[in-house]
Amino acid sequence: MKRLLFLIVSGLIVLSCTPRTVTTPQPATMPSEKKATTEGMEKKQPIEKGTTEIGGEEVAKIETAEIQEPTAAELSAKEREEILKDIHFDFDKYNIRDQDKPILRKIADWLLSRKDVKLVIEGHCDERGTNEYNLGLGDKRATATKDYLVSLGVPENRLQTVSYGEERPLCTEHTESCWQQNRRAHFVVIEGGR
Repeated sequence: MKRLLFLIVSGLIVLSCTPRTVTTPQPATMPSEKKATTEGMEKKQPIEKGTTEIGGEEVAKIETAEIQEPTAAELSAKEREEILKDIHFDFDKYNIRDQDKPILRKIADWLLSRKDVKLVIEGHCDERGTNEYNLGLGDKRATATKDYLVSLGVPENRLQTVSYGEERPLCTEHTESCWQQNRRAHFVVIEGGR
């Protein structure tokens, strides 16, 4: 009797120590896959884009990768350079010029596709005029730019304005071409949508 009990216990110990292989049956195709019919075809035709061949049958590919838009922190310098281009203003003016409207349309579309991004619109002037006057003109330029973006559907709470007047010139020469570069609205991304 003791011997029988010893054999049973030993057998149970051996069985519990034996590695087990668990196999899960895999379906031949995923439920959401669509099979293309190949019956009645004597000659194989090329597989259309979006399908693959499995076991001699054409089967639609399943898209598993989800495309995610980059966050504000992941925006490349190239993307910022291509989309967030400065717009420029005529001397002593703050109205949006026709040649700058496509730039603002592109910025608006970009903002509408990225809900986590907010912008600060900086208003800048050339060196002519008093500091006080240029700060006021820079503010009008930034505000006009913001208003135009809002008219294109960008929520107002995602846009802020600041005026730097003549304090932050891009170009320091005393020429008309240099002054033209300084009369601008510049766009700065607020990271993380703060």
